[in-house]
Amino acid sequence: MTRYTASHWGLYEVEQDKDGPRLAPFRDDPDPSPIGLHQLDPSLDRSRVARPAVRRSFLEGGPGTRTDLRGSEDFVEVDWDTALDLAASAIRGVKDKHGNASIFAGSYGWSSAGRFHHAQSQIHRFYNSIGGYVRHMDSYSLGAGRVLLPHIVGTMDFVQANHTSWDVLEEHCELFIAFGGVPAKNAQVNSGMAARHLVPGGLRRMAEAGTRFVNVGPVSDNLDTGHAVDWIPIRPNTDTAMMLAMAWVLETEGLTDPAFLDSHCTGYPTFRRYLLGEADGQPKTPDWAEPITGVPADRIAALAREAAAKRTMINGSWSLQRATHGEQPFWMVITLAAMLGQIGTPGGGFGLGYGPANLMGSNNPRLPGPTLSQGQNAVPDFIPVARIADMLLNPGAAFTYNGMTRAYPDIRLVHWAGGNPYHHHQDLNRLREAWQKPETIIVNEQFWTATAKHADIVFPATTTMEREDIGYAAREANMVAMDRIRDPFAEARDDYDIFTALAQRLGAEETYTEGLTARGWLERMYEEFRAKVAMQDIDVPSFADFWDQGLIDFTPLARPVIMMEDFVRDPAAHPLTTPSGRIEITSAAIAGFALADCPGHPTWMEPREWLGQTARESGTMHLISDQPMRRLHSQLDPSPWSRDGKVNGREPVVMNPADAAARGIADGDIVEVWNGRGRCLAGAVLSDAVMEGVVRLSTGAWYDPDPETGRDRHGNPNTLTLDLPASGLSQGCAAQTCLVHLSGPVNDAPAIRAFDPPAFFAAE
Repeated sequence: MTRYTASHWGLYEVEQDKDGPRLAPFRDDPDPSPIGLHQLDPSLDRSRVARPAVRRSFLEGGPGTRTDLRGSEDFVEVDWDTALDLAASAIRGVKDKHGNASIFAGSYGWSSAGRFHHAQSQIHRFYNSIGGYVRHMDSYSLGAGRVLLPHIVGTMDFVQANHTSWDVLEEHCELFIAFGGVPAKNAQVNSGMAARHLVPGGLRRMAEAGTRFVNVGPVSDNLDTGHAVDWIPIRPNTDTAMMLAMAWVLETEGLTDPAFLDSHCTGYPTFRRYLLGEADGQPKTPDWAEPITGVPADRIAALAREAAAKRTMINGSWSLQRATHGEQPFWMVITLAAMLGQIGTPGGGFGLGYGPANLMGSNNPRLPGPTLSQGQNAVPDFIPVARIADMLLNPGAAFTYNGMTRAYPDIRLVHWAGGNPYHHHQDLNRLREAWQKPETIIVNEQFWTATAKHADIVFPATTTMEREDIGYAAREANMVAMDRIRDPFAEARDDYDIFTALAQRLGAEETYTEGLTARGWLERMYEEFRAKVAMQDIDVPSFADFWDQGLIDFTPLARPVIMMEDFVRDPAAHPLTTPSGRIEITSAAIAGFALADCPGHPTWMEPREWLGQTARESGTMHLISDQPMRRLHSQLDPSPWSRDGKVNGREPVVMNPADAAARGIADGDIVEVWNGRGRCLAGAVLSDAVMEGVVRLSTGAWYDPDPETGRDRHGNPNTLTLDLPASGLSQGCAAQTCLVHLSGPVNDAPAIRAFDPPAFFAAE
């Protein structure tokens, strides 16, 4: 009988040989990712957290002692009871003295493919069982999009799960315009799992069927169809200006669909006045856009006319909104598609976006997967996820979010389980300063990441391979019974066991566990799922039979998907969830917020940092910090697969050969990338796939600051990125707005210590 497990990178068949278990790709996966196959590699054990560990000053002096030493001080390994008692005492102390609104348990990250052993769910359930916690809203990936879209077209979850499917695109799409590409490397993953990878095959079949692809962006290698792709290089952060110019052509040449704009949209006349320059004196012509974007005016106009003449899908990558004024390109993608009148048609409309995950474009059924209740949070306070440094540095300060004005809470204790803020967050030197503010930082971690090294108490947690779970994600083809493949490493425990032990000490064990073991929870969650799908006339086996057979196949239930088809067919019977029930090209709600950095309709606004700045320093380049090819975020960076993609042990920084020649840099050189926020070392890779003036340094290299200089030795781009919000509407991440200098070669590069455990002090 075949045994299975799953991760964000795929579904795996477990094979046993004389050396122990190994993972093989799922037999029905048409394009398996190699990343997850390395989860059992013995070399990873070197970086694992083996035993509970406590920062030495904290152990000696308690909460608040020498917080400035976080990240540099040695640790003391202790027994489990000692570590749990210390953590419980710190939690109780903050609760009693300051209240639960001084505890932050946001724990952002893709911590597990399983539906039960999902660290974020576990930590939220635990803190809700003892009175609540300050939470985060939205995500680093989609901070601007998640706040904007409910005003414009519907929730981001609705949009993601209802993208027109690849089979429909293959049959009907004639022109696919991709702002920011369709990076199949990103679609190696899905939140939950990626059972059968769809993006490479979907793109290839579309190209074979005759779809023409146009890739608008600063790099060309993020859209691979196996056939020719028309690349239009564009300055980063200027996509909105190009789309406005395309819209001007559509409007002035009579190429819009007035009936659709009147029946299915609201606010077009207001936007039209801005577009034509009646509102501000500047028509948004292709000639206006050319000096902003670097794209020739005639090319902009020709693409607009072609889009009107063909069945056209306009796609915007998530990277577009990870920038200052990041709401605008997403809003403009939808507006441009609405002007064409092709939303709700087979093969036409918009995507936001194809490529960032395996979900978008799937035609598998959308089922309510097994879920773990997180309970009720009694604390109303929250922060937008990308504002954690602001919160820690400025307790009590006001911030705006989605039309509200809130205040940052005064956080005394941070507990992180799953995720790695020293990967996700921007301006890591600023984060390190902010990280000194709390009295106590507790981390459940599998590996000695920078987050663990900057903690006070570290609990060793198990990996996905070391526990049972249920694997499933929205619109995936399979549900999988995830076997435990190996014994827990050293003294590692499941997060559920860690929080159960803390709940015991804080008088909340029954509330947290409800008397169930981990296996008991799996059975309850599955049977609740089984009852839900039975109401849709879908029959799945009992839990015992599911666990025996290991896999459920939902592909017989697959059906073509056309985004917003019902709404377009009958907007009165199927209104959107926007305030008007229609597509809001102008939003009265957003206009009413009176935000200078996010007006009430799509607008071009100059980015905080960009290549068009007249006052920018000579030699500056725009840094793109995209998702990596060989890992998910920072996960499995110590694996052989990730390490094999590095240059002299450091993350590759990809640059145009002309920019390299101007700086005397050769392929393979170690270089320094720097700006006023920080510095890091990286390995130069020269490629014509990156336009001049732009460099690409992917995220996820484990942060490795030199203790003397603070310079990152490993190539983490978030030593350089901007820790400012996309706007006062969303407070989203703006990492893609970033100018840097690059110099080299560096001939005396220091050794990399990112994967080394911290120093340990042997207590008497």
